[in-house]
Amino acid sequence: MQTAIDYEQLVSAIGDAVIISGADGAITLWNPAAEYMFGYTQEEALGKSLDLIIPERLRARHWEGYDKTMATGQTRYGHDLLKVPAINKKGDAMSIAFTVALLHGDGGEVTGIVAIIRDETVRFQEERALRKRIAELEAKAAAAAAAG
Repeated sequence: MQTAIDYEQLVSAIGDAVIISGADGAITLWNPAAEYMFGYTQEEALGKSLDLIIPERLRARHWEGYDKTMATGQTRYGHDLLKVPAINKKGDAMSIAFTVALLHGDGGEVTGIVAIIRDETVRFQEERALRKRIAELEAKAAAAAAAG
């Protein structure tokens, strides 16, 4: 026997941030994980632009892609994980990874975008430190080989 899924409870309980924005880019859904991740309460985020979490230097490129997606109804990020910088309420830089899905109205038009977002900041910093350490070790090995 299949029971009805309580989607509101699901979105509230999930550990990843779930953010929905309308055709104009205004936030229409902001779950508790988004509050935790970015520091804005639901009241602070709802109705606001996604610029809340987009670093200023990346906003023009973001909105170009957003508007194109709204116009064409197509995105290449439905299955591919997109990794980008973000900012939280304190202005701290973050690294996030997310996928998106398009929401459609009765006529098939795109009415919004839902993003499922994970904070990858710690993992990104660890990977960067490892790459730096590998480069240092390779440089030492090359220097030792040249001297030897």
